[in-house]
Amino acid sequence: MNLRERERSLPELMDDPDCDPVRLARTLRRFGAVNRLISGWGTVYRDRVRPALQRLGHPARVLDLGCGGGDLLARLAALARADGIEAEWVGADPDPRALPVARRRAGDGVRFVQADSTALLRGGERFDLVVSNHVLHHLTPAELEQFAADSLRLSSGPVLHADIARDVRAYGLYAVGITPFAPGTFLRTDGLRSIRRSYRAGELGAALASTGTWEIARPVPFRLLAVGQGDG
Repeated sequence: MNLRERERSLPELMDDPDCDPVRLARTLRRFGAVNRLISGWGTVYRDRVRPALQRLGHPARVLDLGCGGGDLLARLAALARADGIEAEWVGADPDPRALPVARRRAGDGVRFVQADSTALLRGGERFDLVVSNHVLHHLTPAELEQFAADSLRLSSGPVLHADIARDVRAYGLYAVGITPFAPGTFLRTDGLRSIRRSYRAGELGAALASTGTWEIARPVPFRLLAVGQGDG
């Protein structure tokens, strides 16, 4: 597999509005287990999320933008509760198909809404921290610019966008490792396509440069984290 260039136009099955709804829901539910294994959010929580929330001195508002099935938001909320951090956790996704899965994870200050970044800004929403996971590689250049700029406006604190780093080793490891989770889902096909669509560090920095100042970090192997400072 040649991964020197991004496969920008390669479609992912779950992005098709006419895809099998049963397989889609099963995929969204299983993302929780997959993300725990490969996404590196435990490290990101420890190094960036927890310190930012502890510095506030008041209950936080946290947004997961493009929350999908809601597993990341629910996990961060549970980690914060264990650390005694008070917060309101909001997951937003414009895709109505994701909300029934996400809302099963609601409760204890965690809620989910159908909205994109523009709608949230229009509604006057502001947050102390904005995060996203596996969103950036899905977006066209114009969508990425809007998404990144809006996320900075929505946050008065850090903005953390996590995604896959395109790497031939990640491709091979994922192809084998996803096997136990894949039956009846889009996880294998779409996961491999996601790697092919994803950025390398320099590419992501260049793609985001027009929207503000971003640090591109590597919290764990095969992952990128775009770190910005909100101006909301």
